[in-house]
Amino acid sequence: MSPSSYVVRVAEDPADREACFAVRKEVFVVEQGVPEDIEYDAYDADALHVVAVREDGLPFGAGRLLYGEVAAAKTGGEPGVGSLGRLAVLKAARGLGVGVALVRGIEDAARVRGLTAVDLHAQTHAVGFYERLGYVAYGPEFFDAGIAHLAMRRGL
Repeated sequence: MSPSSYVVRVAEDPADREACFAVRKEVFVVEQGVPEDIEYDAYDADALHVVAVREDGLPFGAGRLLYGEVAAAKTGGEPGVGSLGRLAVLKAARGLGVGVALVRGIEDAARVRGLTAVDLHAQTHAVGFYERLGYVAYGPEFFDAGIAHLAMRRGL
């Protein structure tokens, strides 16, 4: 698989959303041991989802953007700030730039919706990845699903 052999797009239809959920299940539930009943939440219904898909249609990356009132609980209630989350790339596709493409796709969708910044909750092992993309950590470390995280933000 080469970096040019995939596209990142907004998940427009139910099949794309199911592809996102399948990627998340493989990465978070199977690989990281996150309980399935907390991986999928009420935010999924209103979120903008993005999916990375190979030319042959195989999905291998996903992420989501919360914005508006649904993002307030994750961003401290600041208007104009979206919440990037559930970023997942299948193991076989890591190191190909898919994560970067997903983050940039989510940021583009945030700009289209008039947002001025994006927050995220990074697993601590991924902080360096997000720092390279311009995100800055703030606040204390916290645990979500038993995994250490840091809050991060990037202005758009």
